Amino acid sequence: MTALPGPDGALRCAWALASGDYMEHHAHEWGRPVRGEAALFERLSLEGFQSGLSWITILRKREAFREAFAGFDPATVAGFGETNVERLMDNPGIVRNAAKIRATIANARALLALGEDESLEALLEKHRPPVHAAPRAAADIPPSTAESASLSRELRARGFRFVGPVTAYAMMQATGYVNDHLADCAFR
Repeated sequence: MTALPGPDGALRCAWALASGDYMEHHAHEWGRPVRGEAALFERLSLEGFQSGLSWITILRKREAFREAFAGFDPATVAGFGETNVERLMDNPGIVRNAAKIRATIANARALLALGEDESLEALLEKHRPPVHAAPRAAADIPPSTAESASLSRELRARGFRFVGPVTAYAMMQATGYVNDHLADCAFR
């Protein structure tokens, strides 16, 4: 399926037409460059929470996630302990999955443990796929790539969790390391 016209007539990736929240996210965030450790940590965390769920669920809970996880400040989240896990499990505003909550805390610690000359941004850059032709249809967009599998392996080797190849690729898409807007999408 190629891009479809939205209410304003602008062509969009078809998935963006499912809701106003999706249209807003698609137009202003998805595929746009995101830099900085806290911002990238937030996206990595949200993609991990999204695993097995619809992105709209996470998108609509994003502000509650930000509040619950101290704005995704890696140093603060790395200091979370079992009391925080219990607090988060009681928070109806977020996805209450103990494994994903613990993974987010572990990922903050893994992020802080990266070497002095390393960063999440540098790891994403290292595994950035080559620029590819714009997809003509949604079916042309893979769920993962060799580069996302490589990124996933490296992140896991460094102690990150809930970062499989599909999650790694979704993060690459969400943060502009890959541009998978359809070729005829006005927001490419």
